[in-house]
Amino acid sequence: MQPTFRMRPRIRALTGFRPARRAALAAGAAATALVAATLTSLTFAASSSATTVPGPPAGWTTTYSDSFSGAAGSGVDSGWTYDTGTQYNGNGCTAQYGTGEVESNTNSTANVSQDGSGHLNITAVNSGGSWTSGRIETVSSSFAAPAGGEMEVSASIKQPNPSSGVGYWPAFWMLGAGFRSSGAGTSGTMNCANWPSTGEIDVMEDVNALSEHSGTLHCGVDPGGPCNETTGLGSGLQSCSGCQAGYNTYSVIVNRTNTSNESITYYLNGNAYYTVTESQVGASAWQAAVDHGFFLILDLAIGGAYPNAICGCSSPASATSSGAAMSVGYVAVYQTSGSSASPTPTPTPTPTPTPTSTGSGGGTSCSSTATADISADCYQGSSGGVSVTAATGDTNPSGVDGNQAAQLGDGTYLEYPGINFGSGSSQFGARVASGAAGGVSGLVEVVLDNPSNAPVGSFAVGNTGGWSSWRTVPANISQVTGTHTVYLEFSSGAPGSPPFVSLHYFNFPSS
Repeated sequence: MQPTFRMRPRIRALTGFRPARRAALAAGAAATALVAATLTSLTFAASSSATTVPGPPAGWTTTYSDSFSGAAGSGVDSGWTYDTGTQYNGNGCTAQYGTGEVESNTNSTANVSQDGSGHLNITAVNSGGSWTSGRIETVSSSFAAPAGGEMEVSASIKQPNPSSGVGYWPAFWMLGAGFRSSGAGTSGTMNCANWPSTGEIDVMEDVNALSEHSGTLHCGVDPGGPCNETTGLGSGLQSCSGCQAGYNTYSVIVNRTNTSNESITYYLNGNAYYTVTESQVGASAWQAAVDHGFFLILDLAIGGAYPNAICGCSSPASATSSGAAMSVGYVAVYQTSGSSASPTPTPTPTPTPTPTSTGSGGGTSCSSTATADISADCYQGSSGGVSVTAATGDTNPSGVDGNQAAQLGDGTYLEYPGINFGSGSSQFGARVASGAAGGVSGLVEVVLDNPSNAPVGSFAVGNTGGWSSWRTVPANISQVTGTHTVYLEFSSGAPGSPPFVSLHYFNFPSS
């Protein structure tokens, strides 16, 4: 949930995971351009009550649901965790979530509570000019569409209905598991540099109590990139008559059945109003942003760049009403089985292309253990021309020498043979720096055994503040076991193939 003008997600020192949100201010593709959706086989059939979770149709299963059936005045159950406070610091994060919102989020039942009738209310309260509200996220970050299958995420929500609503900003949204370095909520940490490459799906946002809604995908790099950050690829605000007066169902379906062109479709009460596809984004950026687990977020922000941009003012106003709530009847996640349960065929080996240059990078501290830090200059083969120089401005952890593979550009790869993943890893981390020119960015991709194979994971990177401004960037990869030749491939669509990243070291933490 990300407004234009926001910076990256941010984290409070030693506490909760609190990503930024970006608004869907761009008009996006027009709803009239959508491919018509067939809804008869989906889970959107209206339930008998806003608080009753609809059952799955044939071929689908319910993987998570909460109908908020707790006692009046109780908080959320253990499937959720609270984000509290006002800002994050460190790990590339900046203050106020990067959104400019003014509320302090709490775990008080004055701000987040069940009403005893099957609803969760997130309430914004003004006390002497200081606003408090609530933000909660699921502890689980494994909600994913399986390869070859689909996932639906839905919530029944009544938007806030204040008498004066300037600055109100309700949202239901999802963030890729790669944002979480560890833990969740106030006990977890995050790496803000990982936004937006590991994905954000905004299922519902509205601002200023306008009876509107929008849906947005964030991906790639910020600024610019394939998702036009910081705006994202979005529907823009759509009319939502009755969305403040009663409960309506906001949904997305992540559809991976068309392996050559996956899609995300946004729905209001089962009616499709916006679709974004893999072909719009490109396969690498899409896979990094979509093809993995997510966690869910419900919150009610006050003030910030998105409501300010829409009202042309600074929000909230002195007249903004206190005490209005976003009320949630249920949250549910459904999925089909897809093809993920079937064994993956072993690819037929193909000849390794002859690189344009070969040879060792001359590394002096070269581990072959995936979980250890591996110096960039430990490569045994390369393509595209590689310069090894001192990694100025960075410190060397144990087992890492002081050199970098400097200023790598499109079409380059580095080859590291005999890397032992042992019992398995689904994570990748790299120490990188970039002084790339404005608008220039690219992907760091992990490829196994042959440089022509498909990547098992990637992350996007742009300018980090200079070629000596180092940052650790994490990413999710497909589970890898055993011993492999690892290729780190560098891909950028920038004209002229300018350099976009330098590499000091990398690793594959155990899962």
